[in-house]
Amino acid sequence: MEKVPDFLVNMLDIQYGKDIAQTILKGYESKRYVTLRVNTIKTTKERIKEELGSSGIEFEEVAWNENALVIKNANESEIRKLSMYEEGHIYLQSLSSMLPPIVLNPQEKENILDMAAAPGSKTTQIAQITNNNSMITACEINQIRSERLKYNLEKQGVTCCFVMNKDARNLDDFFSFEKILLDAPCSGSGTITLNNDIPENFTEKLIEKSCKVQTALLDKALRLLKSGGEMVYSTCSILSCENEEIIEKVLKKHNASIIPIEIENGKDIPYLPVKIPGTICVCPNEFFEGFFIAKIKK
Repeated sequence: MEKVPDFLVNMLDIQYGKDIAQTILKGYESKRYVTLRVNTIKTTKERIKEELGSSGIEFEEVAWNENALVIKNANESEIRKLSMYEEGHIYLQSLSSMLPPIVLNPQEKENILDMAAAPGSKTTQIAQITNNNSMITACEINQIRSERLKYNLEKQGVTCCFVMNKDARNLDDFFSFEKILLDAPCSGSGTITLNNDIPENFTEKLIEKSCKVQTALLDKALRLLKSGGEMVYSTCSILSCENEEIIEKVLKKHNASIIPIEIENGKDIPYLPVKIPGTICVCPNEFFEGFFIAKIKK
């Protein structure tokens, strides 16, 4: 089994205290259940439940997300062999990753920006929530990842999205959007599983680099957000230097404020303490990746 880097253990101890840090470390040791989202652009939840049942696959429903299922007795490779996966009727996605689009609460006809979109998990979810009837601009800086994004959008039947192979930090300020999702590039400190190899580039330098990119992206997001518009800032990190500290720094420069997040029927979500009231941070365990989410209004 892999070992959590000493520098991360120290950061968790300082930020959360040793007791909560130990809970996080225990979460890193957990083997996470496979979770999926039913793609209602192409099918229905009832049909997917019937197909899973006929394949002998056990599942649980999720109280706060009517289109999410937790798979109890199959791994990802087994799910990928099913026709429902091949046909884009389901999308393999972590429960934590499903939270930001729900918090964003996109509506039909809205002009929406997804600033770091690949591989498309949240982009396709936004399209699904808006019944494929919003106007989504999805940015992805990396050419290969941009092609993967386009592939997933097509596979999921999304027709309301325009993909830009562009660094969102370089978008012209004449653009403006009613809703923005910034699922920012991060260290991934919430996604560590000691059953898998910890990436070699998971270093203090990666965290420092991530913070610089996050600051620039959030600043750009608030420039592009219409007055009265709302955005979500999220990361799969549980470190305050990538989350609350970024928000506090950037919000000082803009006429924007935090909207307190309330997840309906979310009492089973394992929350960590946060430094900004109204934001949420999810603790890693066997069901969830570590994830931070803030909702901001301009």
